[in-house]
Amino acid sequence: MTKELAKGYEPHDVEKRWYAEWEGKGYFHAADTSDKKPYSIVIPPPNVTGALHMGHALNNTLQDILCRWKRMQGYNVLWMPGTDHAGIATQNVVERQLAAQGKDRHDLGREAFIERVWQWKAESGGQIIGQLKRLGASCDWERERFTMDEGLSKAVRTVFVKLYEEGLIYRDNRLINWCPRCHTALSDIEVEHEDHKGHLWHIRYPVAGQPGAYVVVATTRPETMLGDTAVAVHPEDERYQALIGTTVILPLVNREIPVVADEYVDREFGTGVVKITPAHDFNDFEVGLRHGLDKINVFDESGIINAAGRQYEGMDRFEARKRIVAELEQAGLLEKIDDHPMSVGGCYRCKTVVEPYLSLQWYVKVGPLAEQALAAVKDGRTRIVPKQWENTYYDWMENIRDWCISRQIWWGHRIPAWFCDHCDGVTVAMETPTKCSKCGSDEIRQETDVLDTWFSSALWPFSTMGWPDKTDLLKTFYPTSCLVTGFDILFFWVARMMMMGLHFMDEVPFRDVYIHALVRDAQGQKMSKSKGNVIDPLTVIDQYGTDAFRFTLAAFAAQGRDIKLAEERIAGYRNFCNKVWNAARFTLMNLEGFDPDSVTFEELSFSPGDKWILHRLNETARVLDETLTSYRYNESAMALYQFTWSEFCDWYLELSKQDLYNGTPERKRTAQYVLWHTLEHLLRLLHPFMPFITEEIWQALPGTKSVPTIMQAPYPVPLETRNFPEAAAEMERVMAVINGIRNIRGEMEVPPSKEIAVILSCTGEDSLRLLEHNQGAIKALARVSDLTTGVGLDKPEDASIQVAGDVQIFVPLKGLVNVEEEEKRLLKEIGKIEKEIEMFSKKLSNPSFVDRAPADVVAKEREKLAEVTGKKQVLEESLVKIRSLR
Repeated sequence: MTKELAKGYEPHDVEKRWYAEWEGKGYFHAADTSDKKPYSIVIPPPNVTGALHMGHALNNTLQDILCRWKRMQGYNVLWMPGTDHAGIATQNVVERQLAAQGKDRHDLGREAFIERVWQWKAESGGQIIGQLKRLGASCDWERERFTMDEGLSKAVRTVFVKLYEEGLIYRDNRLINWCPRCHTALSDIEVEHEDHKGHLWHIRYPVAGQPGAYVVVATTRPETMLGDTAVAVHPEDERYQALIGTTVILPLVNREIPVVADEYVDREFGTGVVKITPAHDFNDFEVGLRHGLDKINVFDESGIINAAGRQYEGMDRFEARKRIVAELEQAGLLEKIDDHPMSVGGCYRCKTVVEPYLSLQWYVKVGPLAEQALAAVKDGRTRIVPKQWENTYYDWMENIRDWCISRQIWWGHRIPAWFCDHCDGVTVAMETPTKCSKCGSDEIRQETDVLDTWFSSALWPFSTMGWPDKTDLLKTFYPTSCLVTGFDILFFWVARMMMMGLHFMDEVPFRDVYIHALVRDAQGQKMSKSKGNVIDPLTVIDQYGTDAFRFTLAAFAAQGRDIKLAEERIAGYRNFCNKVWNAARFTLMNLEGFDPDSVTFEELSFSPGDKWILHRLNETARVLDETLTSYRYNESAMALYQFTWSEFCDWYLELSKQDLYNGTPERKRTAQYVLWHTLEHLLRLLHPFMPFITEEIWQALPGTKSVPTIMQAPYPVPLETRNFPEAAAEMERVMAVINGIRNIRGEMEVPPSKEIAVILSCTGEDSLRLLEHNQGAIKALARVSDLTTGVGLDKPEDASIQVAGDVQIFVPLKGLVNVEEEEKRLLKEIGKIEKEIEMFSKKLSNPSFVDRAPADVVAKEREKLAEVTGKKQVLEESLVKIRSLR
């Protein structure tokens, strides 16, 4: 007995019920060891402070599709979940809570503050995990990790100590990104750049010993001139050859500084002379090292001018800028000010303008590590998809700089280094030491800095599996199979995982890296709260259901192309869910009394329509295997959509009605089997993309199930026994004839309920036999009452004509339509269209609109004009046909 489905699909109860079932029964859990082939993915750990956004939704949907697909293929699948402690972000959340109480972290002290952060994590952190579950993510939640849990902390300390002992971690006074508000170093990815309208100040630097002579230096940051220790020119710039080796006077400070020659200088920028401030510019720092220049830091940690800034001491950096510019002008040393667009870096948490800042920090010497990571991609041990990102990876790795890993905050992995106040020695150890390893003094204190968040996440592929212990999990699942991530962290995370994995595991961390694009709004703009164009995944899920949302993301995930997402797209795929549901209801209603267990494929005699749908199902399985293997998600989704909607629903369900309602018992039984078989296989093909609706329908299908959930049912593969290329090709010819008749009906606006007479003229006996054999399908699907077939038949005088291959289709129109009424209707429609054409033409011939309106708006208006012009042409052709019937 078949189960009934509700009249309409209501996703929310279904999603909640099935997710609880899947998770409760442990269907997502991977075995530590198994005879099955392993497949593993580690989740890019979202920040513990995070909430689900479109980037997460896309990233995790694509991962889930792979994991569900591989489980169905019989793999032992580990999808390792977890969250990142997100040092600065999490500390800021708790600091804001304290600020609301009129306190700061220093009022609590370090230990109490960290306790407070752990308390916040326990109560409020990790909400994103619940949101990922709503997305249908089939992670192995029993293994969920956190970058500061006990096991990962042990891994972090082990790596730090080993790298230090190998001479790959060191401490140095270098330039870093510094947030004057958060009072910490930042990684490059934690600096968000925005374009601003800036200025280029042209300042005169007097040449020492040459009264009245000066060079003009162009700068975007006059306040840093207080720390200038040279000016530089290009060694081949003929204008300044005589100045190289001389000195100039630093304005307002009156300090002599040398003129140096360096190829870093761009002769075309500004005047071709640049100021060199090694303590406040990354490029200048490198120039300073090459020429042995002093590094004068003129800011304190809050961006306030320090004593090195002399008369400007105590002033904020931007306040000092205004005063310096004013005094340069008063002294006649400001030649001009140009407008100059510039990219300004801000702290990703507090938006404060970041300062290049000279500071004593811990570094990883990445050169030796990068060499291995570079070679691993070049020799194919790790494949980057799409391939175009390989060049970006190569460029970064070939020009890599040492990695600053220390952060001046409290929340994070505290650096396992202790300083000796007696001998200035440094002790780095796994366990807390009681005395200095150099002199034996017990006057030691631990480093207050913590490690960059990326340091612990760089170990994620193996630390989450129990390393440094040699666990079965690590042995089974490392290296992981695939990493799915955004291009924005290709260097900051992916490259560092490559370096750490190769160094500590002697093996790449993943075989494939799939790089997905951004989700943008419908106009292609990046989503941001300030623009008001953010689409909230949870709101969309509430409105349209998870399956529709997931399928939309997959359908638009073309390699190398950003996704332009509009809500109407998701609404369209909700309609697709409804189409699947209604097809299932039709199938189940027609399976009453049918037992698939009592039927074998071999005993049945299939009609051309049966063979066609089975062949197309087989081809769809082949396409899915090929496209998912190569991460062409959009092609997978489109193949499923095309087969489901256009072939199964629009064609086969209609074809089957003849046998279901009017066929012999044998034909009915065959049609029932093909319906059941096709729907059951289709649900399995769809499951990785649309997990909830497919489980709900699959459970309602008749027949014995060898597994309790569709998640464990085998993923369909193409079978030679389901290949019917010749029968399918013949059926396509018949369908072309049916489409031709439907086109004539549509053009003449013949009501769907009205049956018509049709004449089919074939060019040969082969086509005639094919049409005669399938005349039942033609008559049923094209609503034909009287069908005449023959070879070389003449066209009736009053007939409309279409051609389908070697078949001419004639539909006599006399008596079929009311010529007078149809002529009136067509003329009325043409009149309306002409007004629209006039409106669009007038708009597009107006220069003030074409020149001033945004390009995409003008393009849309042109599209509308082309559309209505084409519509008018179709109407006029129909009018000619109608008038010919008079």
